Amino acid sequence: MSEEQTEGAKATADDVEASSADTTESSTQEQPEVEEEKQPESWFITGANGNLGQRLIRRLLTAGAMITAVVRSGRAERELTRVFSATSQLRIEVIDYAETMLLAQAAYGAQYAVHLVGILKSSKNATYATAHESSCTSLSRALKDTSVEHITYLSILGAKPESNNPCLASKGRAERILYRSPIPACTLRVPMVIGERDYASKMLTQRANLNSSVTFRAGSLEQPIYADDVIDAICSAARLGLDGGLDLAGPESLTRAELYRRAAAVIGRTTRVRSIPMFLGYIMAWFLELFMSEPPVTRAMLGVLDHDDDIDVAKALRILELDKLTELDVMLRKTVAKS
Repeated sequence: MSEEQTEGAKATADDVEASSADTTESSTQEQPEVEEEKQPESWFITGANGNLGQRLIRRLLTAGAMITAVVRSGRAERELTRVFSATSQLRIEVIDYAETMLLAQAAYGAQYAVHLVGILKSSKNATYATAHESSCTSLSRALKDTSVEHITYLSILGAKPESNNPCLASKGRAERILYRSPIPACTLRVPMVIGERDYASKMLTQRANLNSSVTFRAGSLEQPIYADDVIDAICSAARLGLDGGLDLAGPESLTRAELYRRAAAVIGRTTRVRSIPMFLGYIMAWFLELFMSEPPVTRAMLGVLDHDDDIDVAKALRILELDKLTELDVMLRKTVAKS
């Protein structure tokens, strides 16, 4: 916030009358500081109805920010309306991401944009190209001549345009689209995100409460990150105006089997984990894709989940100006429940 000070002029002539001298002396005193009224931050969030979107909204509302949350359906709008009580700080818009003009209008006055749109499993009605590349193209065009100063995009660890995995390749191409935008854009590539009441925590709770379970390639490396740490990173990337991609993960990399055992340990249980070869999972997914129009599991989805996550996060934390990440056992205690 700027501060302005005004100094009075000093008389220098020898023949100035005493009364004038008194007036001049008083004018040399500093005038009261005039503070500009601090304007609240303004955020534009797409894909706002997901777990991370709701967490981000909650964090920003607490900080006094103004928020425009964009969702694609009336159902998602009703969900956000149910979660957040009526407030002038939050405006919810139902807009298809292909409607660039409507997106631009909704983003009017916003300072930061956060794009949380993405899918792990594609289908005939929701392809990777539409969810990732097309939505980023529309967003880039929509925000081009708006007040938005920065875009933060959430991607997946391992995403790159040349990847053999369709999901990771699509995410990589989407990142490249935003980098070519005239607006500075930062991509945060993250692995498994664990937060209260989300898919990952429910899965870990289920596994932790079993005496034994089986999983594909139990030796696959996981490096889960706590949801609130992802929110910290999003806010920091936007406020710092970072440009480019950052790989971010939790503080500890461990095998999938060890993750399940650690989840059980925090609720005072033990569990045995047996491994199934990954190629059997791909065969199963291939058959499901062959005979079902909407298979619950696809080969691309399994490929993303089977990615070995083991990165040094020190560089990302330094660039994001974050001190530390939530320890694994702490995030597990916050999210895993005993049945």
